Amino acid sequence: MKMRGLHVSNFVRLASAGPAFFVSAWVLMIFAGIVQQDVGIHPFGYVTSMVVTIGLWLTVTPAIGAIARTSRSKHQ
Repeated sequence: MKMRGLHVSNFVRLASAGPAFFVSAWVLMIFAGIVQQDVGIHPFGYVTSMVVTIGLWLTVTPAIGAIARTSRSKHQ
């Protein structure tokens, strides 16, 4: 019975990643517009922000997974 709850939990996490991606891209676009003059960049649109967000997620996600696996094995 415990395994079934684990599968549902993983599905909910995966389903929540979609909206989180779009919100992350939107926040990045807004933040880039706010700091554009201080950083010296040109403001960019939502599509470019989505591409940058994909790149950040692909770069950071493996590191987060490795950290989670390491901390999980220490607690067991």
